[in-house]
Amino acid sequence: MTDTTNAKIQALVDANPVLLFMKGTPLFPQCGFSNRAVSILNHLGVAFESVDVLQDQDVRQGIKAFSDWPTIPQLYVKGEFVGGSDIMMEMYESGELAELLSEKGVDIA
Repeated sequence: MTDTTNAKIQALVDANPVLLFMKGTPLFPQCGFSNRAVSILNHLGVAFESVDVLQDQDVRQGIKAFSDWPTIPQLYVKGEFVGGSDIMMEMYESGELAELLSEKGVDIA
């Protein structure tokens, strides 16, 4: 990953309290895992930004190195990598995700 790509990803993570790197957009997810991640965040009533990795090959590859996580989607809350859709689902079902968001000062419905 180039320093430029790393800096771009870091700037996105820093600028957005809740950020989802995903395939597609929240309105038109391009894979089932991204769709599930969006559904979880929407169900919690969380305002979030997203980055469509299909639009930028450098970010698509770079985010995997940035987080040391091999798959997309990837959720960041207040700069902290949370995980992909499976981890999000486990955390959502156990109540941990809502707890984490609250601890970090993110408003949930």
